[in-house]
Amino acid sequence: MKMERWQLLVVAMVAAAAPALAQTVGAASGPIPDFSGIWWHPSLPGPEPLNSGPTGLRNLSRDKAGVSNYDELVGDYNNPILKPETAAIVKKFGELSRAGITFPSPANQCWPEPVPYIYKSFGIQMFQHPDRITIIHDQDHELRQIRLNDQHPAKVKPSWYGDSVGHYEGDTLVIDTIGTRTDRPYAMIDLYGTPYSDKLHVVERYRLISYEDAKEGIERDAKENRRPPVGRDRNYKGVHLQLTYTVEDPVYFTMPWSATVTYGRGSNDWPETVCAENRHEYYNNKESDVPTARTPDF
Repeated sequence: MKMERWQLLVVAMVAAAAPALAQTVGAASGPIPDFSGIWWHPSLPGPEPLNSGPTGLRNLSRDKAGVSNYDELVGDYNNPILKPETAAIVKKFGELSRAGITFPSPANQCWPEPVPYIYKSFGIQMFQHPDRITIIHDQDHELRQIRLNDQHPAKVKPSWYGDSVGHYEGDTLVIDTIGTRTDRPYAMIDLYGTPYSDKLHVVERYRLISYEDAKEGIERDAKENRRPPVGRDRNYKGVHLQLTYTVEDPVYFTMPWSATVTYGRGSNDWPETVCAENRHEYYNNKESDVPTARTPDF
């Protein structure tokens, strides 16, 4: 399958950096974990809520199989992590969805998806350089750059994916993100319309784990999400990649909360999935609000 030029360039840069990576030692001790290759998590709406403790929203609408009804996105507005005003916003979006109205979001309007909204992507690839991490997603050319062993600037310039810095703690890659743009349409961090502010702070922890250790997350995924039969090999029993993330935003949440995304292996094809050039929303009978550059970015 044809690859974009930027993807080929990334692959070439990773190959050139391989010798340096092999000699690099993690912040704690031992060699840096190898996160290379394609990792799959084809699940909708996406993340895996925890069984206990403060965690992300579940869908109140369930299908016949008892999992999240992706055709109705009704976030649990009773979740104690939500402030009253946040719960009201989530409830309003849920009412629209129950009424058969597909409310606009970064995904269906072709806008960049902030962290953690972006975890809805089915596939990721992680390229480890000596000074940075590059993460690409299988949908809409979403790409994140994470500086390694660096600090956030004193004054962060807000951006689509925020300012991300990372470091290794033994076998774990830790990524700290702040500065996600709020002056944008559809500023939400999940498919339920949950808002965020300029105080949004997300910490991600990526770790390779055995299948035995991954089973608990896989079971939570199966209990919560619709899992399309694409990409991932559901019989895969090898090493998995698990992301545990924590979200803080004192403007909209009452407390920090966490969830996981447990990736496995599967297809080695990397699809080029992009928003359709046909902007017409057949389900709303209108044109999508696709972003348009009226002035250059340079």
